[in-house]
Amino acid sequence: MHRLIGAILCLALAALGCQRQEGDAEYASANSQLPVTDKVAAVDRPILLKPARVFDGAKNQEGWVVLVRGERIDSAGPAADVKLPDEVRTIALPQMTLLPGLIDAHTHVLLHPYNEASWEDQVLKEPAALRVCRATNHLRSILLSGFTTIRDLGTEGAGYSDVGLKQAVEQNIIPGPRMLVTTRAIVATGSYAPNSFAPEWHIPQGAEEADGAVLPRVVRDQIGRGADWIKVYADNAKGATFTTQELKIIVDTAHSQNRPVAAHATTKEGMSRAALAGVDTIEHGNDGYLKEFRQMLGHNVALCPTLAASEAMAKYRGWKHDAEPEPAAIKTRRASFKEALELSVVIVNGSDLGVFAHGDGARELELMVDYGMKPPAALRAATSVAAKVLRQDDRIGAIKSGLLADLIAVEGDPTRDIGALRKVRLVMKGGTLYREP
Repeated sequence: MHRLIGAILCLALAALGCQRQEGDAEYASANSQLPVTDKVAAVDRPILLKPARVFDGAKNQEGWVVLVRGERIDSAGPAADVKLPDEVRTIALPQMTLLPGLIDAHTHVLLHPYNEASWEDQVLKEPAALRVCRATNHLRSILLSGFTTIRDLGTEGAGYSDVGLKQAVEQNIIPGPRMLVTTRAIVATGSYAPNSFAPEWHIPQGAEEADGAVLPRVVRDQIGRGADWIKVYADNAKGATFTTQELKIIVDTAHSQNRPVAAHATTKEGMSRAALAGVDTIEHGNDGYLKEFRQMLGHNVALCPTLAASEAMAKYRGWKHDAEPEPAAIKTRRASFKEALELSVVIVNGSDLGVFAHGDGARELELMVDYGMKPPAALRAATSVAAKVLRQDDRIGAIKSGLLADLIAVEGDPTRDIGALRKVRLVMKGGTLYREP
């Protein structure tokens, strides 16, 4: 009860504009343009957006304009073909590209970078209310960096706090991206962490332990508490943890209630079992190669690679990116990602935000391009492809009439230079402007 009260108070404070300490560079830089009120009212008249070009979720369209009416896109196309209402507010976006709001399909808003505090310390030592307060700022940073939708893959010891955060965003209590949540995630007994304690002690875990016949009940319980997706850890660093049959029980139970399944899998066997069980996405896929990727193709499983998290962890372990050769783990990731590209595995943008700084989600797209993906394909992975995999393509992910007006504008042309995603000048979610030139 005390934790619940603390979380509620924290959300209330966030709505009034509570801020981190002055030394927090991540928070200050990412949020400098958000209005002081933390609430941005939707305008009461249509908005016409006039950029240099529009990336519609598939390709660039030159000479297009986009008319927004209320929370949705009214029309998009060549300026001469868009019929304007009598009263319209025009926002000129010279030398800018208008895109669908970006999607990050792997975040942890209740974590913060591991070089600030280790994962174990966050799970065991940080009060729930403190973690919720941090998360409110993380959500704002993510939104203002151009990501208007996230799939948050586990609260890492913070229970069902993601459900409350999602509700706070939906009710306009705090600014943030649209959220798909997974609550506690599911792990095999004894396979997760914190660990390495004396065996007589029962230490709170970063996910919910369950096995065998208990699995259907746990899946249903998480759905009942608000999970949009079910996340399962198919392996750990030592190898696969659940059997293929156990994973299939999880998948069948979730799918019977129209909930997709994301599987953490970094090892070959973990990836193989998850694919054969019919999960919808595999997260990380560090050791994937021909066999595993072919299995994924055969079972329509998408890959969410989280390259930026691997880079961040290597840096935390001492790798000097600009001065030293790539460590073996990064070379493995590069080779694996290249193999997935060559086999045409469906790739969804997902960065593992929380391992590194919220608001820096563009790093994942930069690395996908660095590892061999063409910039337009990377943009699709963060817009139309991600929306389809997340089963949201009837709402978001493209610029066309009838979809929600989740739109961003960046300086330059990200189909030529993916680094342009660092220069976000306009952010609109559901027709509401959170940042404008």
